[in-house]
Amino acid sequence: MAARLSGGENRLVSLPLSRIRVIMKSSPEVSSINQDALFLTAKATELFVQYLASYSYKHGRGKEKNALTYSDLSHTAEECETFQFLADILPKKILASKYLKMLEKEKRGGELGKCDEEDDDEEDDDEAVDEAVGS
Repeated sequence: MAARLSGGENRLVSLPLSRIRVIMKSSPEVSSINQDALFLTAKATELFVQYLASYSYKHGRGKEKNALTYSDLSHTAEECETFQFLADILPKKILASKYLKMLEKEKRGGELGKCDEEDDDEEDDDEAVDEAVGS
């Protein structure tokens, strides 16, 4: 097996290949998985996670606390263009009370601002027509 060195104890990848195989097979387009493709996917995933963690540690508060925290990861996902695709997976944590206040404010703002939203939509339509006419 490509995931082990000749000694058998030292592994070239840390992630379990069986789990990665299950994830890969969950795609309807995948019928069979080559052992080399499985190994390379595992190694690439491992290196990506390692890079994300080290980048988050260096650019977060990890050095101050000598630890990597979830907030460091979420801050990296939000601020670094390379990792922005993870923003939905690593959202910033907020307290439930803050979330409820946000929902309440949104609910009140949504009821009062419906006319404003319609005006904004009309302005956007006008801009789109102007651009189409100008070209």
